[in-house]
Amino acid sequence: MIRIHPLGGIGEILPGCALGATLSDALAATVPDARPDDVLVVTSKIVSKAEGRFADLATVQPTAEAVELAEKVRKDARLVQLVLDESVGIVRAAPHVLITRHRTGHVMANAGIDRSNLGQEGDLALLLPLDPDRSAEALREALGARWPEPPAVVVSDSFGRPWRYGTTNVAVGASGFPSLLDRRGEPDRDGRPLEVTQMALGDMIASAAGLAMGEGAEGIPAVLVRGFHWSVPARPAADLIRPLSEDLFR
Repeated sequence: MIRIHPLGGIGEILPGCALGATLSDALAATVPDARPDDVLVVTSKIVSKAEGRFADLATVQPTAEAVELAEKVRKDARLVQLVLDESVGIVRAAPHVLITRHRTGHVMANAGIDRSNLGQEGDLALLLPLDPDRSAEALREALGARWPEPPAVVVSDSFGRPWRYGTTNVAVGASGFPSLLDRRGEPDRDGRPLEVTQMALGDMIASAAGLAMGEGAEGIPAVLVRGFHWSVPARPAADLIRPLSEDLFR
């Protein structure tokens, strides 16, 4: 049975915080017998906070391109400039909608830039971690100081989906966990080989954790998921990104 354990007592994360140690303490207080088939799901927000990924909008000078695009999407030109700086291409721009391909490859609204629950003074925005997979790996290494066989780590973020309302949590970083499970070639119950089935396990585990994390003022930035077992090699969250050559909607 899968169980979801919210981690309490984490508090506000500040730039330069030893996030791995903070999470280790919270995890030990919640589930002291952490094991390698547990999955610690952590929001990208607290990872970005610890990594100091804040941008002060007061210091941003929008280019002519950003100003023109801001008029089209009806957003702050300074925010649009940050989005452009974090992106490698614009996927869709319409009033109140700006979807881009982030430099990590993820296609997302506003390049994943967030302005909610920042816990800081000033007109700030928070960017995604520079390398979410590496961030997950660093957190897992920090957990290894307390548990020789540490839990897997998934860094999550909330994404909207084409053709469906609402957001759901997905994996943008992972360490020690098979973010993508390729089942092509396996037989179904009738013996027919599966031809296209690949399971986004990273997104599934992130979404499950999102039920406990919430999206507003819940204040639960980390969750331990227990009871899901796997026997395949770990794969980073980057493996979930479909390459441009297979983008069916370009």
